[in-house]
Amino acid sequence: MTPSALHKLKSLGYLTSTASVFLLAAVSWSSAQKSTLLTGLLLGGAATSIIGMFCRWLSYEIEKRQKKR
Repeated sequence: MTPSALHKLKSLGYLTSTASVFLLAAVSWSSAQKSTLLTGLLLGGAATSIIGMFCRWLSYEIEKRQKKR
């Protein structure tokens, strides 16, 4: 697999994971709305998951650019 194809696959994986976070949050939303604490936890959990995936993706981007130099 070429480095470019591998990078695209990693990016697709992170986008898929992000979409799954939104889907799972949507399913949980009606129950979480009943409690301010649960709403905060759901939003916080979704946000931290997406931020974590972004950080991992960004680290791959930085590594890719460093290898090109």
